[in-house]
Amino acid sequence: MNLVSFDLKGNFGFFRKPETNNTLNVSYNMLHKPALLGLLGAIIGLKGYQKKGELPEYYQKLSKIKVGIEPLNHDKGNFTKTPIKYSNTVGYGNKGTTFLTEELTLISPQYRVFLLLDIDKQEQEQLLENLKGCRTEFIPYFGKNEFTVWWDKDSFKVYDFQQAELQEDQSIPIQNVFLKNQVIAENSEKPEVDFFSAANDDTELPFMYFERLPTRFNEELMQYELSEMVFSNCVIKNAHNIPDLYHLTNENGYVQLH
Repeated sequence: MNLVSFDLKGNFGFFRKPETNNTLNVSYNMLHKPALLGLLGAIIGLKGYQKKGELPEYYQKLSKIKVGIEPLNHDKGNFTKTPIKYSNTVGYGNKGTTFLTEELTLISPQYRVFLLLDIDKQEQEQLLENLKGCRTEFIPYFGKNEFTVWWDKDSFKVYDFQQAELQEDQSIPIQNVFLKNQVIAENSEKPEVDFFSAANDDTELPFMYFERLPTRFNEELMQYELSEMVFSNCVIKNAHNIPDLYHLTNENGYVQLH
């Protein structure tokens, strides 16, 4: 197994929330796993949606990869957003009337993506080589094909790592977005956030960012399954029971992959 990361950048991004309507469309703030899998599929040339009611090739072949996502150059987990208005006057697109819509679009979103890759599987080995060489088969994008993304070759990293083994009273920071229901608890014997401690800098104010994000597809309903996710600079107390936690040994950092 190889634990790697690379830094994705884009001028714009739009990850549409399905519960929004055609008049005002809202984007998720964070890159989420189903959208990331589509992006990874583009990098190695896997097909997207081909048939109604059938999951795309990239999801079928890559959905078992464990991933972690960390926002970069953000404001307490948030990216700047701006409304962009579109009009469509072609008859086949709007039944003869002018169709107006508005999208709340992310400005300059950037994310560090962590991947746990099994190079015994062909697609994951190819993904590792393409990421390392900064090569892609199709153009990757943040939600819409006009919002292309890129990564610098120097941002690609391979980590020495191990499954986290923590003492019962050990407190640690988690540097990526993590699953809320596995960390925040009322019972102090379970993992919980230390709201009075910033992990990175004594002068930095502690913050927590919450968002309900897609983590996978429900294969029967063919729609997103959502989970409460958290991003924070606070340390996590009693972290020894957190599942899927990995220690980046050279950097002495911790990430949760799902």
